[in-house]
Amino acid sequence: MAALVVKDAMQGDDEAARRGAAVWFTGLPGSGKSSVARAVKKALESRGILSIHLQMDARRKVYFPKPRYTGEERDEAYRLFAEEAASLAEQGKIVLMDASAPKRSMRRYARGLIGAFAEVFVRCSLATAMRREAARPEGLVMAGLYAKAIKRKATGERFEGLGQVIGVDVPFEEDENAEAVIDAERLSPEEAARDILAKLSWLLASPIAP
Repeated sequence: MAALVVKDAMQGDDEAARRGAAVWFTGLPGSGKSSVARAVKKALESRGILSIHLQMDARRKVYFPKPRYTGEERDEAYRLFAEEAASLAEQGKIVLMDASAPKRSMRRYARGLIGAFAEVFVRCSLATAMRREAARPEGLVMAGLYAKAIKRKATGERFEGLGQVIGVDVPFEEDENAEAVIDAERLSPEEAARDILAKLSWLLASPIAP
């Protein structure tokens, strides 16, 4: 069924365009997926195409104002995230989903909900992701999360508000069905955005009515 939806979208199906679309940017924390998503949003705007940048780091605080950072809570957060994106796409919006989502099943759940959907894997080695994340200031995400996760694993020291860290405590599961794979160690966000727009021209080629 998903293949049929994609085929219609590639042929310029008007009904699919009215439903909107979603692109999920996934990868390790610190891989650069947020920078790439912002670059894609800017590139779309230059073409007169509006989009919504939906960030899990911000939305999770809405879903769970007092988070416990358990595995069960993470699964529920990603379910709500996928359903929020699906609702926006049904309203005719282009949604740029920005979230690591370590389990393939999390992204595949969104794929099953959203007819016009693509996954972009922002590939980056763990060493590079750790280096980038270490230089990131405190913001939506706890600063120094990799270093703290490694220290917790080695010593048992607890850090308030630090859940399971992808790449240290839980693995990231790549999906062979991702529509685009970006080498975040070689490409700048702007170069990555150009590559993504070329690969996903069938999905993001024309403005979607507000």
